[in-house]
Amino acid sequence: MEELHQVLGKNGLIFAFFVVGLLTYGADVISKKVFDSKIPGSALAIFLALGMGYLGGLIADGEQGLSDLPLFEGLSVLGGGMFRDFAIVATAAGASFLLIRKSGWIGFISLILGIGVFFLAGVALAWMMGYRDAVSLCTLGAGACTYIVGPVTGGALGASSEVIALSIATGVVKTIAVTILTPLLAKKIGLESPGSAMAFGGIMGTSSGVAAGLAATDPALVPYGAVTATFYTGLGCLVCPSLFYLILSTLLGA
Repeated sequence: MEELHQVLGKNGLIFAFFVVGLLTYGADVISKKVFDSKIPGSALAIFLALGMGYLGGLIADGEQGLSDLPLFEGLSVLGGGMFRDFAIVATAAGASFLLIRKSGWIGFISLILGIGVFFLAGVALAWMMGYRDAVSLCTLGAGACTYIVGPVTGGALGASSEVIALSIATGVVKTIAVTILTPLLAKKIGLESPGSAMAFGGIMGTSSGVAAGLAATDPALVPYGAVTATFYTGLGCLVCPSLFYLILSTLLGA
C-alpha cells in the first residue's frame, strides 16, 4: 500500500483523471439503470462530486475538498482555473462561425436579458436574506449569474468570505437546475436548433450547466450554447463589479 501511495502521489494528475472518469461513468450508469435517463448523468456526477468533496474536507479538516487528502491531491490541479478555462473554450471549438453570425441580435439580446434578470433575482434574494450593503448585494447577484462571476465580483469588491461562499453556492444550484431541467423542457421551449441553443446559452449563462443540459438534449447543440454561455461569463465578470455595483451604490446611497 505504501508503494501504491508513492506511485499515485507522483502521478496525481493522471490519477485525478481516472477518478473523474470513473465518477462520470458511474453516474451515467446510475442515470440509465436507475433513473431511466430522466436525470442526466452529468447532474448526478455533480451531486456525487459535491458529496465526495464535502466528505474529503470533513475527513482532512481542510478547505479544498477531496484534494485535501494526499491520495487525491491531483484533483486540485485538475479542478483549477487552467483546466476549467480550457474546457470552456474547448466546448465552443466545434461551432460554425456562419451559424453564429446568423443568430445576430438574438445572441446579444439574450446575453443582456440573461445577465440582467439573474442579477436582479440574486439581489432580490440577498435582500430577503437581510443583506443591505452594496458589496454583498452585488456579489450575491453576480453569483446568481454564475458561480464564476460571483467570486470574481466578490474578490474585486472586497466582499467577506461568507458572502463569496454563498455566491458560489447560488451559482452551483443554478448550474445543477439547468443541467437537470434542460433535457426535460427542451421540446416545450423549442430548444432544437443552433440559434435557439445560442439564445438559451446567453440567457442561462452557466457554461457547465448549459453544456451538460444540451449534451443530454442533443450533443450537436453543445458548441452553440457554449459560445454564448462563455461570453456570458466574461461579460458578467466585466459589468457586475463595475457598472452594476455603481448602480447599486447609487440606489443605496453608499
